[in-house]
Amino acid sequence: MRPSYSGVLAKGWLEQGGVYVLANIRGGGEFGPRWHNAALKEHRQVSYSDFIRVAEDLVARKLTTPRHLGIMGGSLGGMLVSVAMLQRPDLYNAVVSQVPLTDMRRYHKMLAGASWIDEYGDPDVPAQWEYIRKYSPYHNVEAGKHYPDILYTSSTRDDRVHPAHARKMVARMREQGHSVLYWENTDGGHGGAVNNDQQAQLLGMVYAFLWDRLGPEQKRHTASH
Repeated sequence: MRPSYSGVLAKGWLEQGGVYVLANIRGGGEFGPRWHNAALKEHRQVSYSDFIRVAEDLVARKLTTPRHLGIMGGSLGGMLVSVAMLQRPDLYNAVVSQVPLTDMRRYHKMLAGASWIDEYGDPDVPAQWEYIRKYSPYHNVEAGKHYPDILYTSSTRDDRVHPAHARKMVARMREQGHSVLYWENTDGGHGGAVNNDQQAQLLGMVYAFLWDRLGPEQKRHTASH
C-alpha cells in the first residue's frame, strides 16, 4: 500500500480524533523486487518483525500506548496482524483480521493457495514446513495466553482465500477461551462486500469495534497494512 486519500478513513477515524499509521514492511511490492524478495519463504519473519517494530516505535515516540493501539489488515495482511498479535500480544488492544490466511499447513490445498508456494514455501516439504510452522497462526495460538480482542471477517464466496482459514482460527480461539468475534458475508468475494451497502456495513462494524476497544475517552490509534 502507498499513502492515498480515503474518505471513509477520514470520516470514520481521523475526524473522530484518531491517528492512522500505514506500515510499509519488507515483503510488499511497493518498493520493488528487492523489497519484496527480502521476506520470501524462510525469511517471512522479516515482515512480521518490521510490523512489530513500527508498533514499538509508535509507543516509544509517545504517539500512542498499547492500550490505544489497534492493528488491521486483509488477506496476507490479515495473516500479518494475526501473527503480530500472537508474537506480541502486549503491544495491541484490538485486532481486525480480514479474509486472512491462518492455516499455513493446508493453505496450498485451498482455492488459489497453490499459486503462492513460491511466496511462502511448500508445507509438504518437511524443511519448508519447519519455518512455515513457526508463524502459521492456527498452529501458534495458545490456551492460557492473554490476547487482545480480535475481529475476524471473511466471505463465503471468497475465490482466493478460503473462509475456512478464518473459521478454523475462530473455532480454535473460542475453544481456548479467547475473546474473538467473527463475521462472514455470504457475498462479496475476496473484498468481503459486493456492493456499497455491504461495504458500509462492514466498515461500520470494523470502526465501531476499534473505537469501542481502543477507548472513547481519549485519542485512538490504529496501524494498517
